[in-house]
Amino acid sequence: MPFFSAKVPQDFVGLERLDKFIASIPNSMNRSKLKSGVTEILVNGKKSKLSQKVKCGDVIDIQWEDNIPEDIEPENIPLDIIFENEDVTVINKKQGMVTHPACGNWNGTLVNALLYHWGREKIPQLKDGTEAEILTRRRPGIVHRLDKETSGIIITAKNRNSEEWLQTQFKDKRLQKEYILICCGRPKQKSGDIRTQIIRDPKNRHRFKAVTDTDEGKFARTIYTCISSYGNYSLIRVRIKTGRTHQIRVHMKYLGCPILGDSIYSKTDKNFPEATLMLHSVQLKIRLPNEKDFSTFKTKTPDRFIEVEKKLKKMFPKE
Repeated sequence: MPFFSAKVPQDFVGLERLDKFIASIPNSMNRSKLKSGVTEILVNGKKSKLSQKVKCGDVIDIQWEDNIPEDIEPENIPLDIIFENEDVTVINKKQGMVTHPACGNWNGTLVNALLYHWGREKIPQLKDGTEAEILTRRRPGIVHRLDKETSGIIITAKNRNSEEWLQTQFKDKRLQKEYILICCGRPKQKSGDIRTQIIRDPKNRHRFKAVTDTDEGKFARTIYTCISSYGNYSLIRVRIKTGRTHQIRVHMKYLGCPILGDSIYSKTDKNFPEATLMLHSVQLKIRLPNEKDFSTFKTKTPDRFIEVEKKLKKMFPKE
């Protein structure tokens, strides 16, 4: 992906929006391109927005992608549907599927599949407007997301009213999300409550890290229970209280038990060199639109977990 860097001159006076400053630089990026094609903005190494005010001495790094399609097309992609009514569709997302179109993944996403399944027309890309308007257009019905390599339950909204309802459930944390994972290592305690801030790793802008004793970054909370251990591997179940990017992966790394198959936060494991990310959203408990009681959705254990656990049982005694 193209990368652009700039430094605000030392003689620059006052404050100015980042997008206006970049657009003022000869042969740089206009504001329309900034809004539609940017994948990441860093100011002095920290993730930022186009609306941030910059000052003299600030170092700006921008990554973007060209060739944005004109439309988001419906695609006939099979979906594993757990539940559906007139308001929501609950899906068991397969590993490797991106949730919504974004730079680098403009097709083959869950949104493309849902548009076809719901019988919707293609959606013209919005290239002018606020960042929020552009993103909203790209992800109809999406109220939360799973990383590309994370499989499992994701709930989507079929209309605007249900979308607002579900967004409120997530915002106010009126739900329970549980995951299963296989880790390299054993936690010192069988169960625990991890509470940290999560910041972007200053040494690698593609990663995040958990830190304490600071207000920097965003607060994240993960409750975990070790179900069983095999040698130096653990099968863990977690419930997240916040929904930060890479939260479970970062917190397991912080715990000293990175997730098996995690190409970002863990090393290739000699016993399982072909392992993909062993992280699965196994259960969601949430109130559906216009319902008083909670609904609980569950999935079966994925085949990749069963295969790894079979091998672990042959290699080590279960503890």
